[in-house]
Amino acid sequence: MKITLNRINDDFLFECSNEQGNSILLDNTTLPGAKGVSPMQSLLMAVAGCSGIDVVSILKKQRQTITDFKAEVEGERVQVDEAKPFKSITVKFFLEGEIDPKKAKKAAELSFEKYCSVSKTLEPNVEISYEVSVNGIIVE
Repeated sequence: MKITLNRINDDFLFECSNEQGNSILLDNTTLPGAKGVSPMQSLLMAVAGCSGIDVVSILKKQRQTITDFKAEVEGERVQVDEAKPFKSITVKFFLEGEIDPKKAKKAAELSFEKYCSVSKTLEPNVEISYEVSVNGIIVE
């Protein structure tokens, strides 16, 4: 796996591209007029994307009909010397469709405990929790 980063203005705007040529923009979002996401925001996006792919894949294999899928991810940061790494991350999944709530909860559990490489990479240092809602009802 290889990523290429290119600076595209005189400040902090970078284009990051993968080997297939797909890209995202990274920027210093503390400055006005930022045109990309911050690197830390991109990390939260990576958690959402990785676990989202897992959950959808697992539910599709179980022939569950997903008509809508969204996730919200929040990260809490802590000061460590000059850096502010994440202390904890919470992922909330919102699924709509003909979905067995128990299967949705199990799919999220499998993602975070077994499959999601992004959260597994962060796991030793970051507490990751999740919540699943199916058709507007939080699954306990």
